[in-house]
Amino acid sequence: MNAAWPPLPLAEWKQTYRTLHMWTQMAGKVQLALTPRTNHWWNTALQVTARGLTTTAMPYGTEAATIAFDFIDQVLRIDLSRGDRREIPLIPQSVAVFYERFRAALHELDIDVKIWPMPVELPDPVCFTLDTSGAYDGDAVQRFWRVLYEVNAVLNEFRARYIGKCSPVHFFWGSFDLAVTRFSGRPAPPRPEMDVITREAYSHEVSSTGFWPGSGPIDGAAFYAYAAPEPEGFATARIGPTGAFYSPDLKEFIYRYEDMRAAPDPRAALLEFAQTTYETAADLARWDRAALERPAAR
Repeated sequence: MNAAWPPLPLAEWKQTYRTLHMWTQMAGKVQLALTPRTNHWWNTALQVTARGLTTTAMPYGTEAATIAFDFIDQVLRIDLSRGDRREIPLIPQSVAVFYERFRAALHELDIDVKIWPMPVELPDPVCFTLDTSGAYDGDAVQRFWRVLYEVNAVLNEFRARYIGKCSPVHFFWGSFDLAVTRFSGRPAPPRPEMDVITREAYSHEVSSTGFWPGSGPIDGAAFYAYAAPEPEGFATARIGPTGAFYSPDLKEFIYRYEDMRAAPDPRAALLEFAQTTYETAADLARWDRAALERPAAR
């Protein structure tokens, strides 16, 4: 099991993580600009592949384009349906240099799209054109991607248990996390004080779970689960597996990746975390679980 779930200590790849975060935001911003906007911003997310991460096929004139991170060959590939391709090596280079190469590659393919060069959902963002940081450890990125595709498989199994409205399992480049979200089918109370992205993301009642490399008060890779709006009693509920806890700072349940790796069956432990946090949210908020779940999942 440990071969399938490699170690991912945040301190050892924190700067690489930041670099990759900026690069994925560039690809994601192109997808945001070129694809029809779907509910809860699902059109903006990237997908896990057998080689890395990719956009969906994006319409551009009479062509379609994809932008894919290949973490085996360590290149970013931009492909057009007419057969043209441009590649950018994934090597140590500043965010500013990568952005210049990225824009040049798009232009060479006649993809002239306007994107905002400022990263989002980050404290103290630096414009792509001015960002001189650029550490990149390909081995660390491969370990991260290996974790992503293992988590992707488990969360897709969890998703298949639900017949109500549910997001794909997808990677959000803004928050840099792989997530799946279930919906009760009921609108949530309006959040007029929030920005337009947050208002749309949480326009309906949700129970969400996912994985990210860690940040802020969580100093390492972890799984999370939350309910929005959070029902009374959620924070003090008992969930599994052993080691999972509620973070008052984040208002989420947290299950550290290292605790999952140490479990006798890491995959079963992750499924238990996803299932018990969902059941807690759904029961406390009185979701119609009989109508929303496959009979075998109850």
